[in-house]
Amino acid sequence: MKTTILFASVVLVALGAPAMAQTGTTQTVTTQTTTTTVPAEVRTYVTGQEATSVTVDGDVVVGEALPETVTITPIPDNAGFGYAVVNNKRVVINPETRTVIEVVE
Repeated sequence: MKTTILFASVVLVALGAPAMAQTGTTQTVTTQTTTTTVPAEVRTYVTGQEATSVTVDGDVVVGEALPETVTITPIPDNAGFGYAVVNNKRVVINPETRTVIEVVE
């Protein structure tokens, strides 16, 4: 009986030690990536338009939202797309989320 109690005590201490040794927590963040295909006619329309470039801090990055200071111009017959010229780059934008879909080269 003494051996069983001693064994149980050793097991409990051994199992509790790693939990007590932890000094921080790890957080995993999962994001969902959505791929949007830009139709050729949208790209052609964007490259053919005269537009003044606006300057924003930082780079224009696909997947990032543009600030409210950027005016998004709708693309006719393509309601899910808009465009702007930002930092001298033509960009296709989701007008609902202000997210850059593509930087047109």
